[in-house]
Amino acid sequence: MTNSMTGFAALKGHHGPHGWTWDIRAVNARGLDVRLRVPDWIEGLEGDVRKAVTGAVTRGNVSVALRVLRESDEGIVALNPAALARSLALLAEVSHAAEAKGLALAPPSAADITTMRGVLETRVSEDDTAPLRAALVAQLPELLASFNDMRAREGAALEAILTDQIDQIEALTAQATAAIDGRAEAQAEGLRTALMRVMDNTDGADADRVAQELALIAVKTDIREELDRLRAHVAAARGLLTGSEARGRKLDFLMQEFNREANTLCSKAQFAELTGIGLDLKAVIDQMREQVQNVE
Repeated sequence: MTNSMTGFAALKGHHGPHGWTWDIRAVNARGLDVRLRVPDWIEGLEGDVRKAVTGAVTRGNVSVALRVLRESDEGIVALNPAALARSLALLAEVSHAAEAKGLALAPPSAADITTMRGVLETRVSEDDTAPLRAALVAQLPELLASFNDMRAREGAALEAILTDQIDQIEALTAQATAAIDGRAEAQAEGLRTALMRVMDNTDGADADRVAQELALIAVKTDIREELDRLRAHVAAARGLLTGSEARGRKLDFLMQEFNREANTLCSKAQFAELTGIGLDLKAVIDQMREQVQNVE
């Protein structure tokens, strides 16, 4: 399966008073670069996320963001013993002072005392982040599966495009092979014409020198080796697309080899039809190279 390096996925979840949103996205890169933005107050979470991502992705610039929010929490109401003691001491002091003045005060109720400043306080419960971290980590497989599913769909489209481009390269290679015979006839006719001009203007030509020149031209313009390599590269590209391993780097290298052979073919062509085929090859190879940049 061919995977694209580009992809996106988002997922929401909650655990206890916490809610969260995951966001993962990736773009092209030469290697694997994982960038995380996760809360640092959840101990150990970053390491878990990085391990999960590197186990699911082999290439690309991957960004993972996690936003965790505490949902509505009324907290815990509790007595503050120190404040209660101060309040009771204060009430006793007020009662004694009133008695000394001959005043009778109604005894305060428990409700009255709890309304005094600081006697009751609301405390936000201190969370043990281990359960939250476990819930977050448990959701990572679902997030990464959604992410990789999108990359696989894009990869399938890429594979169809690349397969068509490989077919075009194979067809153009076959056309170049067929054009060799036509070029040979054209070259022979050109040499005969040139030799006739030489013979008409000189006392003769050295037969050995003519043979050497013909052999040199044949060597310099022979493209059979380039065509053989192009066919081998086509077979290698098909093998990579049908394989199970990540193939982006290997395809990228193969594009360099395709381009090298097409350049050599053009430089050796010396025949309009072959030159045209070579230029068409270069155009298809360049288009394929751009698509390969997206393959994981």
